[in-house]
Amino acid sequence: MHLAYPAVLAALLFCVGLYGVLARRNAILVLMSVELMLNAVNLNLVAFDVWLRDTLHSGQALTLFTIAIAAAEIGIGLAIVLAVYRNRGTSDIDRLRDTAETDEAEGNEPPGKTKKAEATT
Repeated sequence: MHLAYPAVLAALLFCVGLYGVLARRNAILVLMSVELMLNAVNLNLVAFDVWLRDTLHSGQALTLFTIAIAAAEIGIGLAIVLAVYRNRGTSDIDRLRDTAETDEAEGNEPPGKTKKAEATT
């Protein structure tokens, strides 16, 4: 098997995922793009493991570890997106950033932050 075919496919997958992370505004689509990037890395790990004929199959073992980490990441990421959507009513990343900037400009501090004057009295 030639190494060039999976390497080119992995590079294309990674580029599509990178474009999705940089260009998308929906948080769920950004998470899907991150998953594409992780799958590109997994493809490279398995391809190089087969190409090098590693007896321990360390590339495949690391791929299984990466899949487990990706599953945990997507679970936590979706939980955060759902919580933000319930609180703000949108999962649009630009609107969330604009809302945070307008809150700071108006003097409305996010909950959990207190002014120093209030803390001393």
